[in-house]
Amino acid sequence: MSDTHEQSSGTPEPTGGAHEQSSGTAEATGGEPEQDSDAHGRTFDALRGQLREAAAAFAGGPDALEGILLGIVDDVDRAVREPLEIFPVCHHSPASALAMARRLREKRPKVVYLELCEDMAPLLTELRNCRLPVAVQAFASETDGFPAEWSPLSVVAPITGASAEYQAIAYALDTPGVELVLVDRSSDHVFQWDARGARGTGSAGPAGADEPPAEEEAALHGDAVGVGIGDLRPRFAELEEHLLRHGRVRHWSEWWHQYVELPLGDGDHDTYRQVMLLIGSLFRRLAPGDPHRIRVDEDRERYMWTRMREHLAATGTDPADCLYVCGAFHAASRVDEFGVAGGGSFEIAPRTATRWQYGLIPSSHAAIEAQFGLAAGSVSIAATVWAKNLERTGVRPYRLAGQAGANTKRSGAGKAPAAPAPSAPSPDRLTGFLRRPPVLDRLDEAELLGWSVEIVRAARRNGYLASTADAIAVFETSILLAGMRDRAKPTPYDFQDAAVTCIEKDSVPGRRDVRRLVEIMMGGDRIGRVGYDALPPLARDVHDRLAPLGLKLQQRGVRRALLDMASRPELERCSDVLWMLRYLMPQGAARPIMGERKLGERPIQESWDLALGTHQRALIELGYEGVSVEQVLEQRLRRTAYDPRATAATVLEAVEDATLYLRSRRLADELGTHALQVLSAERSVDGAPEVLRRVRRLLAYYRTGEPTLPQWIESFVKAGYAHYCTLLPTAFTDDDATVRQVAAMLGFLFDMEGLALSLGCDRTQLELAVAQSHPEEPAKTALLWAARTHLGHLSRADLRARCDELLGNPLTVHAYPRHLSGFLHALQPVPGLTDFVVEAVSNAFARLPDRVLLPWLPTLITTLRSGGAELAPLLIREAGRVFPGRLARLDAWVPPWRERPGPDEEAVLTARRPADGGRGVALLAARPATCDAVAALLGCDGPWETAGPSGPAGAALVGRYPAAAEAAEALLAAS
Repeated sequence: MSDTHEQSSGTPEPTGGAHEQSSGTAEATGGEPEQDSDAHGRTFDALRGQLREAAAAFAGGPDALEGILLGIVDDVDRAVREPLEIFPVCHHSPASALAMARRLREKRPKVVYLELCEDMAPLLTELRNCRLPVAVQAFASETDGFPAEWSPLSVVAPITGASAEYQAIAYALDTPGVELVLVDRSSDHVFQWDARGARGTGSAGPAGADEPPAEEEAALHGDAVGVGIGDLRPRFAELEEHLLRHGRVRHWSEWWHQYVELPLGDGDHDTYRQVMLLIGSLFRRLAPGDPHRIRVDEDRERYMWTRMREHLAATGTDPADCLYVCGAFHAASRVDEFGVAGGGSFEIAPRTATRWQYGLIPSSHAAIEAQFGLAAGSVSIAATVWAKNLERTGVRPYRLAGQAGANTKRSGAGKAPAAPAPSAPSPDRLTGFLRRPPVLDRLDEAELLGWSVEIVRAARRNGYLASTADAIAVFETSILLAGMRDRAKPTPYDFQDAAVTCIEKDSVPGRRDVRRLVEIMMGGDRIGRVGYDALPPLARDVHDRLAPLGLKLQQRGVRRALLDMASRPELERCSDVLWMLRYLMPQGAARPIMGERKLGERPIQESWDLALGTHQRALIELGYEGVSVEQVLEQRLRRTAYDPRATAATVLEAVEDATLYLRSRRLADELGTHALQVLSAERSVDGAPEVLRRVRRLLAYYRTGEPTLPQWIESFVKAGYAHYCTLLPTAFTDDDATVRQVAAMLGFLFDMEGLALSLGCDRTQLELAVAQSHPEEPAKTALLWAARTHLGHLSRADLRARCDELLGNPLTVHAYPRHLSGFLHALQPVPGLTDFVVEAVSNAFARLPDRVLLPWLPTLITTLRSGGAELAPLLIREAGRVFPGRLARLDAWVPPWRERPGPDEEAVLTARRPADGGRGVALLAARPATCDAVAALLGCDGPWETAGPSGPAGAALVGRYPAAAEAAEALLAAS
């Protein structure tokens, strides 16, 4: 098995050393007569001589080329002579699967050693409840012993029906008396050994996976580390380029199909085995010498041979009754631990304390291709070739009994195993195979004609103007391309190129191009599914709780769910589950079409689009975190709230979510108390807008739905009032604090002032904070003026005068848009200034000439749009109230801020004042302290004066300050 991001190879060794090591291994076994050992040693002598002559002819004498070629033969010889039979495979290769099925029926091994993570063994029996392809996954959401940025850790091993590993698994699980032993390193060791190298912070993909997932199905494996059996591909870029160029193919998958799959499809066991060992040794020796990758590869081989020797020693099994299934890259190993009689003292390190979860997740052909760097459609073509090979050869494959799509009559399960064939020296098959010219298959005209007709039919359905002439052109072009590439029979890749050339003229009319149509025609992207019985408890619980909806949620695609809680109250529980799934799962798994969930509201009707079958992997991974969605959601909220980087706004969001989705007062109180601690430790005001918005919402919810406010929110308001008062002067002068953030601070202080004062806060602290604020930025200056107006330190008349001064001064008029931005943000803490902001904007448009207004206008618009888009509706509503509704009334319209009382109205007011003011003046004279307080509130100064004998006491002061008298009269009228 090859971990796709940790493949490496050893450097070439001298031929003699490898040969001596192989001979020593054979002698140490002691299980064969001496003459047999000699026979083994002479097996590949003829091939060695031919390669030595070829190297001398090409290189002009003995050199490194001869050492590499002879070393490859030594690697094959050593693996063939090993008493424990090594079966090399390639990842998802039909030829490997066919050879595996044949060998299992011939040998009937009692123990199958499989190169797969040893901790995944208990999960393989659940494959019966799945539809292939699926992937075995090890998942860890919380790490212990690994860097935190690696979390979550995920390792997947995809399994398809056309793979040698599935044949071995099905044989071992369904044949009585056969033991399946996984011998590769555990998932924990995958990341332990990864930590020794230079691993990036992101999860590593496969080596050479240069094609990103093109479809949603291609991301079924996510960013997991891929583990596969026999990922066989050159790591030497120049070698792969050479093979592709001389093979006249476009990519590696096509080369492998043409030059390995087809020749080995009809080969016998010895030929298949020796050729695969030869390829593995070639790729291993011609590979860059990356020290980390070399060490990982060799440690994996030491690990596996150590595990196999431990099992043989513990059970006493004869190595002749065993079969070791591994990737061809690792079969040609040269470590000291190689073989049942190998030496070495490799020590397996203990696992970390990381808690791993295991499960099966759906996979697909596209996901496997994307993760392992294969060409698009290659796995689907391999599945088609596998089916044809079975039909042509009559080999009966192994399938797990009870699996979806399995044919139990052909599974071969339950048959009495035949006696294993006696071990005999494997003859030299390589010499004949390498010297034999390629077998030219006859052209199957019926098959090619059927392909041509089918692709034209599919093209018509997808909007192409294809005809019978195009089918003929595709047929002839396929034969032409195959001839140009030295092939007697067109391959699926030749046919694909011909179809693209003849049908896809200059554009793609539909959603799929011709290349994709050929992939679908060849088998398509088959997507696996994990059965109900193989799901984790959480996933089964979700399906059980959503059963009242009456939908087939395990199937792929979107299902529409209509929930009428008014007529069916039991559906409210389904609604709760759906909202939690929307929070926990990726976008699209549960999408509300109608209905929303807000604090204090109960749902009546809802409509949902559900795609739980499409996102089955995400649902399964939720099951790794807990046994119910409520438990997982609570864990997620705690993790978010107690994260070291969490802010007060983040914790308040967790409080709101706990109340909204879980309806848990206990959890909300706990997180709210933590939010108080986080707020007290903050030294910036970045989250002030979000804090204000969420505190307002939570206060409204608790005031309407609870008899008393929770203790934590009272403490939060009290602490927040003091906290923001302390930070306010600094925020006004800090360049990093935006005007929106400062406005949110003032909004918190002004909105929560009543509650804070009732809880014991001092208003003097706020007044001192405002008095100590001295901003220099125009927007913050305007915001400070608005705050002072709200506190009564600045009158409307003074504020209007300052704005008029800004408009009248040519040095400050260009900064007026930024002042308006500050006034706009001031509407959040002081909404009573809405009419004044409308007045300020209107005055600017009325007074400024075009030469000043036109360059200034874009700045105003962009400032208002970027800085206060959410507050613009207040201005629009106020402007709609103030401005005339008809165009004809615009000419005679006078702004309210410019209206003055006419002569008749002034006379009426003057006539009314003595009658109304007598009682007020007498009362003010009797209560001079009240008059002084009202005068001070309105900004009037001056001592109390006593009028002459004709007037009551205080009449002179009232006459000097009529505004105070009018205010007092209004108070008296109200009383």
